[in-house]
Amino acid sequence: MPKLRVHNLTMSLDGYVAGPGQSLDNPLGVDGERLHEWMFATRTARQLGGLDGGEKGLDDDFVARGEVGVGAGIMGRNMFGPIRGPWENEQWTGWWGDNPPYHFPVFVLTHHPRPPVTMEGGTTFHFVTDGINAALDRAVAAAGGQDVRLYGGAATVQQYLRAGLIDDLHLAIAPVLLGGGARLFDHLDGGPQGYDCAELVSSPAATHVRLVRAAQAP
Repeated sequence: MPKLRVHNLTMSLDGYVAGPGQSLDNPLGVDGERLHEWMFATRTARQLGGLDGGEKGLDDDFVARGEVGVGAGIMGRNMFGPIRGPWENEQWTGWWGDNPPYHFPVFVLTHHPRPPVTMEGGTTFHFVTDGINAALDRAVAAAGGQDVRLYGGAATVQQYLRAGLIDDLHLAIAPVLLGGGARLFDHLDGGPQGYDCAELVSSPAATHVRLVRAAQAP
């Protein structure tokens, strides 16, 4: 049975997964890029960005896990881009240039319909207007038996947590204080229910927490 997985979702010590004031100039919010310094230092992340070098070890192992066995993705509109409301400018095709790093179908949650956008390297963005379950059904079908990766942002992950649909959630806690922004565990009636901690390990750069649905074996 295909799983819905979250990988490398990085949280500050004060609980934020993005900084305040997200915008075209600050897609991760003010100082939000500090959250991901641990990840961008790894060999796998650098390779995905077309760069050489990078560090091996625990952090790299977690980044690499997110690239294995995934056949489709889901993200919220806030992660896809800064545009709100109707798609008046369909020239926007995401933050990632002509060749996004996904290389499979990605389903973007939105309230406003838009035709699919096909990019270089095998990525096609599909825009889903009928909710999280419809997006998951379409992603599972497109994944061809592989798992589906949920990329974010915070509000999108919250929706899937509330619905109990996430099977495997990897959080990386970075030694950063942001003081504001988007909090992951807000609006969950006290927190995610029905999840067990399957892993808790640390590197000098991040603490990695992996939560799985309680019915699953680690």
